[in-house]
Amino acid sequence: MSQAKGNLAKIIALDLLTVGRVPLLLLMLIFASAMAVVFTTHHTRQAVTEKDSALGERERLDNEWRNLILEETALAEHSRVQDVAIKELEMKRPDSDKEVIITLP
Repeated sequence: MSQAKGNLAKIIALDLLTVGRVPLLLLMLIFASAMAVVFTTHHTRQAVTEKDSALGERERLDNEWRNLILEETALAEHSRVQDVAIKELEMKRPDSDKEVIITLP
């Protein structure tokens, strides 16, 4: 029985290689095309995922940048700088008689 199966497989293989070259070639091309579609779809999905991740990161960094700009504006405000100078650094405005004006020749 197994000898008949072996012979049948041998006959089919020989038939494909001699008479059925065109259908075999077309079958191989169809398989290669299907694998290319799977490969391309996989890489496209990976690229879309990376793009979404990058857009999320960009949005997070943009929000952080806006917050830092607001913080910088608040810290550089004139009244706050003057308040810190008076309270923390114990600075005061010099009297007008102690002011020295330097001019360039």
